[in-house]
Amino acid sequence: MRAFYSLGIQLYLALIYFASFFNAKAKLWLIGRKHLLKTIKKEVKGRNIIWFHAASVGEFEQARPLIELIKHKLPEKQILITFFSPSAYELRKDYELADYIYYLPSDLKSNVSLFLDAVKPQMVFFVKYEFWFNYINEINKRRIPLYLISGIFRPKQHFFKWYGKWFSKHLKMFNKLFIQDEASAKLLESIGIKNYSVTGDTRFDRVNTVIQNPKKFDCIKEFIGEEKILLCGSSWAPDEAIILNYLEKHPKQLKLIIAPHEVNSSHIEEIEKSFKAFNPIKLSDIENGKKLDSNRVLIIDSVGKLIYLYQYADIAYIGGGFGVGIHNILEAACYGKTVFFGPNYQKFKEARDMIEIGAATSIANKDEFETKLSSLLNSEKLLQQKSNLCFEYVNKNLGTSDEIFNSCF
Repeated sequence: MRAFYSLGIQLYLALIYFASFFNAKAKLWLIGRKHLLKTIKKEVKGRNIIWFHAASVGEFEQARPLIELIKHKLPEKQILITFFSPSAYELRKDYELADYIYYLPSDLKSNVSLFLDAVKPQMVFFVKYEFWFNYINEINKRRIPLYLISGIFRPKQHFFKWYGKWFSKHLKMFNKLFIQDEASAKLLESIGIKNYSVTGDTRFDRVNTVIQNPKKFDCIKEFIGEEKILLCGSSWAPDEAIILNYLEKHPKQLKLIIAPHEVNSSHIEEIEKSFKAFNPIKLSDIENGKKLDSNRVLIIDSVGKLIYLYQYADIAYIGGGFGVGIHNILEAACYGKTVFFGPNYQKFKEARDMIEIGAATSIANKDEFETKLSSLLNSEKLLQQKSNLCFEYVNKNLGTSDEIFNSCF
């Protein structure tokens, strides 16, 4: 079976190669791995190395609180991080707490051996659902402690299929699977996997740390004035249409801050055009000296600010729920902001949890959003209750990183 798996990796690499001729991300994926193992062998000179691997930015954020704990409590340890995604590598290649940051060499047996020979990690952490089976096998052979953090399992994964025995045996090679929920535990138990611990999601710790001292924006406070604010974060076109419909029917009920998922100039221009009746203004224009003038919509036309902006909201709307799935709702919840989102949220435990306790609301269309938002805006008591529920939910889920650290070290 391992030979077939390795053949599959080779076929995948061939597809990436062909895709690189017309896909910029595939091309960057290949360029980033050119002479990679030689570079790692040349550069990695440290000892006491702890290796973290994350697929992309979201998984890296789950690793961050544990990395910070290690650097704080065990400063002699060196941190090496690998990424699968080119976008994640480009965004986080200068992360200050890492001693080394690279792309992950592809999961071919020869690459795995060369990488582990060069790095010689004392301990390895994979994040959430990154499973590279040649790496797992060789790490196990070398008796290097291996852990999964913030893991989550679903019935559709190959571990739980009729053909999944070969894949599932690799789960037993982990020293411990730190998983998010009881549903994952039941799935693991169903295939005889017992080396797990239900500890929760480290993202709660990460987001809670950030909001303790959030960046301030005086110009946004000036925009808000004394009015209520709906903050629409990581929005897509269907989300923006629903918000626009509400503003057109209730033009004076609140102001809108909109931080779209895509901030390219063409999409920003589309938003400006759609919300023209509400005199929209871009954050970049305010920062460049443009004066506010009865603007009722503020467009965030840059990235990296959204996590700080929820402090200014009364209510949040999180985009993506009319597409493949919602974006991060914990950032809003950590500020005690109740959240709305579309119907495609089932893959996200925190969304299901928050709906169950009444801290979040899913809507199926513009009419449902209008009804439910109006009801909330007309009741300060209900708004405060939902805010309290958000705080309670977040506080209940803090401490995962400490629990993992104490278990591993």
